[in-house]
Amino acid sequence: MDRKKEITGHLSALITIFIWGTTFISTKVLLEDFSPIEILFLRFTIGFVVLLTVYPHRMRIKDRKQELYFAAAGLCGITLYYLLENIALTYTFASNVGIVLSIAPFFTAIFAHFFLAGEKLRPQFFTGFGAAAAGIFLISFNGSSNLQLNPLGDILAVTASMVWAAYSILTKKISSFHYNTIQSTRRIFFYGLVFMIPALLIFGFKPDVSRMVQPLNLFHILFLGLGASALCFVTWNFAVKLLGAVKTSVYIYIVPVITVVTSVIVLKETITGIGIFGILLTLTGLFLSELKTSSKQRKL
Repeated sequence: MDRKKEITGHLSALITIFIWGTTFISTKVLLEDFSPIEILFLRFTIGFVVLLTVYPHRMRIKDRKQELYFAAAGLCGITLYYLLENIALTYTFASNVGIVLSIAPFFTAIFAHFFLAGEKLRPQFFTGFGAAAAGIFLISFNGSSNLQLNPLGDILAVTASMVWAAYSILTKKISSFHYNTIQSTRRIFFYGLVFMIPALLIFGFKPDVSRMVQPLNLFHILFLGLGASALCFVTWNFAVKLLGAVKTSVYIYIVPVITVVTSVIVLKETITGIGIFGILLTLTGLFLSELKTSSKQRKL
């Protein structure tokens, strides 16, 4: 791979994860006034409108079978993943959800092994995963006495991580169709919103403008819609296109690190020696996992 493209891919993944690492806080705040499906619908509607405004060109599908991949990506990466994540947040702590979702790279590697050519599981990946998992475990005990096992919420988070792994595989396949990344992301958003309709009817959707325009709520809604959705899905899909699904997915290991660091800076929480060691161990795991897709192995 061209070195410049590889660096661009890594930067895109880092930007994405940096923003996504702070979204749990925004979602948790909004859950005080909005239901999970309301937050989901609002953020991706905003994201879809922004992408349509930025790149209004019509997308012409070359093969009708490709539509199935876009629909499946919308179902997995937008509707199911975020609905499971948001519901999980109503049953367990944001820290639990962030930590559990960090195992997504493991499922991505397993799925890639079976469904994508050119990717075989190697010892380096499991070594990196083990180091990152240990680091994430230590981060979870960063001076917090609130971390508890909440079976339903944690199971939902595990399921969400598996669904995200499926989304990563689907987006890698979609990247081989060679469409514009913004157009592809916008189409995925479209299907995600379509699949949300049944959930809107089941869980109820009663938008209250007075709640939306409250400064704090408006800030978090716009942050999720403009930053975490419109921008980040484009940069993430772009990274997957350049680096491959597995190599990009290991950046998810950094999410708990960013969450902890953000909490220290924004919320003035303290970080313990165990937490610092956990961060270093997690970053080591990321480094080891990245080695596996170096010059010894071509990208997905």
